[in-house]
Amino acid sequence: MARWCYRHRLVVLLVWVGALFGLGFSATTAGTDYANVFSLPDTDSKSAYDLMQKAFPNSSGDTDTVVWKVDSGSVKDQSVRARIQPALDRIADMKGVGGVTGPYSGARGATQISSDGTIAYAQVTFAEQANAVPKELVQKVVDTARDARQDGLHVELGGQAVQRVEEPPGGIAEGVGILAAAVVLFLAFGSFYAALLPIGIAIFGVGTGLFSTQLLSHATDIPDLAPLLATLIGLGVGIDYALFIVTRHRRGLQRGLDPEESAVIALNTSGRAVLFAGGTVCIALAGMLVTNLRFLDGVVVGTSLTVVLSVLAATTLLPALLGFLGPRVLSRKQRRKLADGPEPERTDNLAVRWSAAVQKRPRRIAAFALVVMAVLAFPVLSLRLGATDQGNDNTSTTTRKAYDLLADGFGPGFNGPLQVVTSSGDTATLVKDIQGTKDVAQVAALPPTDGVTVIQVVPKTSPQSVQTDDLIDTLRDKVIPGAGATGHVGGVTAISKDFAAVTGDRLPLFVATIIGLSFLLLLLAFRSLVVPLTAALMNLIAAAASFGVLVAIFQWGWGLDMLGLGKEGPINAFLPVIMLSLLFGLSMDYQVFLVSRMHEEWVHTKDNARAVRVGLAETSRVINSAALIMVCVFLAFVLSGNSGAATAGVGLAAAVALDAFILRTALVPAAMHLLGNSNWWLPGWLDKGLPHLAVEPAEEPAPAAVEGPSSAVHGFVRTTDGEPVEGASVTLLTAGGRQLDRVESLADGSYIVSVPAPGTYLLATTATSYGSIARKVTVADGPLVYDVELAEGEVDAVN
Repeated sequence: MARWCYRHRLVVLLVWVGALFGLGFSATTAGTDYANVFSLPDTDSKSAYDLMQKAFPNSSGDTDTVVWKVDSGSVKDQSVRARIQPALDRIADMKGVGGVTGPYSGARGATQISSDGTIAYAQVTFAEQANAVPKELVQKVVDTARDARQDGLHVELGGQAVQRVEEPPGGIAEGVGILAAAVVLFLAFGSFYAALLPIGIAIFGVGTGLFSTQLLSHATDIPDLAPLLATLIGLGVGIDYALFIVTRHRRGLQRGLDPEESAVIALNTSGRAVLFAGGTVCIALAGMLVTNLRFLDGVVVGTSLTVVLSVLAATTLLPALLGFLGPRVLSRKQRRKLADGPEPERTDNLAVRWSAAVQKRPRRIAAFALVVMAVLAFPVLSLRLGATDQGNDNTSTTTRKAYDLLADGFGPGFNGPLQVVTSSGDTATLVKDIQGTKDVAQVAALPPTDGVTVIQVVPKTSPQSVQTDDLIDTLRDKVIPGAGATGHVGGVTAISKDFAAVTGDRLPLFVATIIGLSFLLLLLAFRSLVVPLTAALMNLIAAAASFGVLVAIFQWGWGLDMLGLGKEGPINAFLPVIMLSLLFGLSMDYQVFLVSRMHEEWVHTKDNARAVRVGLAETSRVINSAALIMVCVFLAFVLSGNSGAATAGVGLAAAVALDAFILRTALVPAAMHLLGNSNWWLPGWLDKGLPHLAVEPAEEPAPAAVEGPSSAVHGFVRTTDGEPVEGASVTLLTAGGRQLDRVESLADGSYIVSVPAPGTYLLATTATSYGSIARKVTVADGPLVYDVELAEGEVDAVN
């Protein structure tokens, strides 16, 4: 497939360009139909909502708030009223606004003025839910209310619809993330064209994914959070997958391969790992389905579709673009060097030295990495799931200012009132009992409708406090049954509490599902029980540490002011499910790229130490570069203006950094050195029963034997000082890695290996204390004399 795409590059490019613009035109014409289907069956708050919807069907629209405060005097003064009331009347007359309830009229108007007379509010009820209210209408309401401001009179607005228009324009986070990724890629490659390739692949993958998701929103329920998360994950994996393939291709060019052959080999090796890694990401995302939370179904559809299209772009469009660029994926300096002959392998770079250090001191490095991860994971012990509200917004936003004004004027619990909905029993007794309950500030019963009574309960504590959670439990378990009434506790605060409880209950099943599926995939790919077990354990460690970072920042408030992310609070209940899916998928990417190279070496040499050393040396640099790009992309979502996306971005950035820089670069290889050959253990009966899933390309057949005497490669193994090396292991392999002959050097350093036929082979030499080296040798009709020079501690990472 890679060769076909390379040779028919113009056709492939035109198909992808046509798909991008065609989907874009169709999506733009059709518009969006995102739907936030949020349902918590079998919960008390859902029962309360169903009763309210039945009795008050016209009050289901979003309710936002206009709050004003005077520096002196009272909000009842005629000068204040003369500015505020006309603005409220104009808002009430707007099409799409169901009604406005202000403090200057009606029986309950006086209750909308604070006890000191300096703060008042009005409620604006829209005809639709917050996500369905046109932004133009909300902006018009905001502008009309703000026009009433004057010196000494402050006007702010709060509510979900208002919060939507406060968010920065879309595309800022994505643009900053792509720009940061481009800088990292240029520094890594030194070539403008090579740096553009992963960016282009990510744009095609994410673009077609988002347009397809937008079209699917007309056929199924997809929440408006899905495109944001799909962009976040799509940019990360799209750039990373292309980076892995381009890196392999550039390495092939530097070794003197023809551009087409280099591209084909890159796709047939790294491309296979990309396909497998993309599959693990999709499986991890699909794990969200076991939670049975309906609004996550659309998230799975949008994100998985974007990942699939990113993989498809990396495996079809990328080889076509490599065909257009040819050797220009190398920098000018590298092309000039290549004109003088293939570039020799470097054996002294940082990755090679680090790989050798891990082999020499695996216990120390593993212990240090575990201590670091344990310290970072410690805050997770105080993890508290809940829901953030506008009290967590940045202090510069009008929603946060309105929230604080209401809390100052009417108490901290006013921003999250509870709704006790009752359909039978003595309502008067229930109201009296609620008034006498601890931590209750105000109680007001609304007139009954169709036998349903709604009792508004204002707690003394804020919506996010533990005391408010305890109050909800007290009302449900003691107060309502004690009054002999049939009722349910609803409202946004109660819904958030129930959602956190449901999510917490289903989280163990969710984690077990994605770990189990990932274990099975790695078991099939690497024919080992220990490798997938190690990967599962590392994923749990990475998850614990990343959530520890989240708790420290967003729950404890460490560094929130510096990040400009508002006020500390509980962690959004939906975040663990979404973040764990993305984290497990991404960490599996790095595990696959790292271990597939180790497994390739193990299959060819059966030397675990060499397999781990070479695998780490060859992949650590590209894994770290890929992780750095992902960190940049994820952190850019702090600029999205969406608190959920910002929290997920920071959490995923921390998770990827810890996973790549500590786990995959230090802990995993150190553990594999300590485990030795048992890394690759698999019972024979299980090996026979498992289907074969090849991450590496198929083995080349051994050269056919020819009549007549076989040829040979012989020479001496010496040190850099010319001293003979005795007992060095010299192995002759095919170009594909199949072992043909293996000998040990004699006391004078001499060796001889037999060659079945003329051709190009790989000669690998390993000696204790001297590291290892591998070189391609070309044997003609006669024997080849080839001397090997080993340096102390040398590791030659050759594919």
